[in-house]
Amino acid sequence: MPLLITFIAIVLLLVLISYFKLNPIVTLLFVATFVGVAMGMPLPKIADSIKEGVGNTLGLVAIIVALGTMVGKMMAESGGAERIAQSMIKLFGTKNIHWAMMFTAFIVGLPLFLQVGFVLLIPLLFAIARRTGTNLVKLGIPLVAGLSATHGLVPPHPAPMAVIEMFKANVGLTIFYSIIVALPSAIIAGPIFGNWVSKYVQAAPSQELMDQMASKKTDRPLPGLGMTLFTILLPVILMLCATVADVTLPKDHTVRSWIDFIGHPITSLLISAIVSFFTLGSNQGFTKDEILKFSNECIGPAATILLVIGAGGALNNVLIDSGVGNYIAGLAVHSSISPLVLAWLIAALIRVAVGSATVSMMTSAGIVAPIAAAVPGTSPELLVLAAGAGSLILSHLNDGGFWLIKEYYNMSVKDTLKTWTVMETILSIVALILILLLSIIVS
Repeated sequence: MPLLITFIAIVLLLVLISYFKLNPIVTLLFVATFVGVAMGMPLPKIADSIKEGVGNTLGLVAIIVALGTMVGKMMAESGGAERIAQSMIKLFGTKNIHWAMMFTAFIVGLPLFLQVGFVLLIPLLFAIARRTGTNLVKLGIPLVAGLSATHGLVPPHPAPMAVIEMFKANVGLTIFYSIIVALPSAIIAGPIFGNWVSKYVQAAPSQELMDQMASKKTDRPLPGLGMTLFTILLPVILMLCATVADVTLPKDHTVRSWIDFIGHPITSLLISAIVSFFTLGSNQGFTKDEILKFSNECIGPAATILLVIGAGGALNNVLIDSGVGNYIAGLAVHSSISPLVLAWLIAALIRVAVGSATVSMMTSAGIVAPIAAAVPGTSPELLVLAAGAGSLILSHLNDGGFWLIKEYYNMSVKDTLKTWTVMETILSIVALILILLLSIIVS
């Protein structure tokens, strides 16, 4: 029965979201309630389990989303992203400009949601396409490949961070492994595939949109490259330092305690946000009131993403409290399928049917976490990446990102499927292959 209930729950999740177009937050909470009732949990316990799941998940993620969004907002308003892109273009040259777009998006995407990073870089993409006369597909596919790779695989993005909590993975190690996996995946799915597919698919934005977005909106000088990179990469550096300290220093060492504190996701992002107020704020001539306005404005759009993540945490907690997770874990211990492949497969199936990378990652983690705990030798860090890789596959008409790309790039549905959808699928499969190869070394 637990296996059947889990199967029905997944089908309900897919049908209600994809066919009936029910809100993902409502759907996740409804399915969590269904699992609890079907498994015979006491009714008050179901409500408590949902509450605990939401609270435990958002306890860390909500703060990370708020602080990360502030850093992203400061980067957008100061022109930091444009500075990075211009430097990359100068480094790579016009001929290799599609490589510059991928690396720019990869760096810019570290603290930003995919949609935020995309909208942030679109004016720059249009301006480069206009100046160089390059097919937008050749430039645009590498850009979204870089953003998508960091969105699904690299902490401190909210969904990977929430899954890290579920798998009890080490943040620093996950970041280290994610760079090893995400960067080559983005290269293959972005510049290499984008350059090839641009020979068969042409795209250009509407002239009205090009005129509106490709012109510079302010005469404010851009921030320096070094200072911009330092601000964006500061939380990642601090988290990696904490991992190094955990490996090299004794557990009760005072220096290790301080480094672990500073390298904690909350502390490191708090430091980065405060630093951004100076490096990308006051140093760029913004007043205190303007910086306060920026930091307040950026919180609202993240609310929906936070609630989806919280609802996913509720379903995860009910699966655990009801005993479903332990039952499936017991079956998986005696099966031959790798937990890494299982995490990827579940996330991929849900992604195809639902269209949400966040929902697929959270659901996959909720099902696989008890299995991973029961199977010795499974790296929790690689499980995070496997769920993330599966959540990227085959984005199509039920995904908001699909329509975002289609409209901005002014492509038909058919051409969007040929470019964006195939790019996402390549990214997912290449990432899985690299994760499995990395698991040989890690194990």
